[in-house]
Amino acid sequence: MTSRQSGAPDTSAKITSDTVRADFNDPVAVVHYTRAAHKLGLWESERICIERFFPDKNARLLEGGCGAGRVTLGLWKLGYRRITAFDFADELVGQARDLAARRGAAGITIHHADATRLGEHPAFAAHLSAAPPAAPSAPPVPPFDGALFMFNGLMQIPGRENRLAALAHLRALCRPGAPLLITTHDRDATVFERALWIPEAERWAAGNQDPRLVEYGDRYFEDQHGRTFMHLPNRAEILADLAATGWAHRYDALRREIARESRAVRDFSDECRFWHAVAA
Repeated sequence: MTSRQSGAPDTSAKITSDTVRADFNDPVAVVHYTRAAHKLGLWESERICIERFFPDKNARLLEGGCGAGRVTLGLWKLGYRRITAFDFADELVGQARDLAARRGAAGITIHHADATRLGEHPAFAAHLSAAPPAAPSAPPVPPFDGALFMFNGLMQIPGRENRLAALAHLRALCRPGAPLLITTHDRDATVFERALWIPEAERWAAGNQDPRLVEYGDRYFEDQHGRTFMHLPNRAEILADLAATGWAHRYDALRREIARESRAVRDFSDECRFWHAVAA
């Protein structure tokens, strides 16, 4: 049952991964993301960063939070042929698989999996095993040469400890030196943005914040495309999270500093920050 089918959302219960999964499986959200996968494709900033940080088209790439396949099929169009993608919303996974089949992208593998619980998925479990290296049953060499988590997907995981778990799983699945590319919002990016968060900080200090939110920086809103949970970090938070999960920061920049996007892209997504790190 999706969030829309179940009626008005509970305005007091904390947002969980189940909340976010239901929102992504909502038919309105599925149509929105599927349309973008079919018609919008990669942003220019995404293309620039992908080709800059993943120069080897034969690299084995892992894409988290693939949704309906917008970036996944964008990678295929750029010439990457060894792509494994996953998402925890089964309706979107179905759309991504359908799009891959329509585009003849037979080399793409798409799993239904949760980024925070990859060890429970058979495709990833062996590589996330805790077996000591000397044991006969030790996990094989990490299978991926790079990882991506685009369109702020990592920030749609409620709870910082869960986002850290997702980053740690991606690191464990990548060889040393493998590149990582993610995007986030940045609540300190502009004077206007910082001003918007002043009253929100005051609400949290007084205990008057939206009771559904998990931590400061969270937002939960509804528009014509469905309900959306999003955590908006600042730069210091992401730097700390990368370091804590075995990723060495190499580069970050706001999207507008990378490319001038089309009106269609700007209508689809607000400003965001791109992050490049490598597996330490």
